[in-house]
Amino acid sequence: MRDRREALEALGATAVAVGFSPPDALARLADHLEWPWPFLADTERKVYARLGLRRASLREVYSTGTMQRYRQAAAAGEPVHAPVEDARQLGGDAVVRAGRVVRLFRPATPDDRPPVDVLVGAVAEAAR
Repeated sequence: MRDRREALEALGATAVAVGFSPPDALARLADHLEWPWPFLADTERKVYARLGLRRASLREVYSTGTMQRYRQAAAAGEPVHAPVEDARQLGGDAVVRAGRVVRLFRPATPDDRPPVDVLVGAVAEAAR
């Protein structure tokens, strides 16, 4: 997403990340990711609940697609870390305009996320 910063800013948009970890942990993550926008802590998961973002079953979390990503990372020599937070909480992606959700992407599994170009397209559509 940060690679598409210029496209978002040209649309008058900004990206906001929301996580359920404590603020200090999210600040470290934002630094690690070089995230240029706000990263908000929702430790009580109120935003998650309002958006209908559910917790997945263990079978969904460790789906074939997720395990394939782990295998690819391990084969590429990338470290595979054990989860330190609630691995069952599914994320989501929302496009918000004037305080209203105009497009919502709810994943079926952790590896089911829209490509960045789809998100930017949804932002462009909402900006019209």
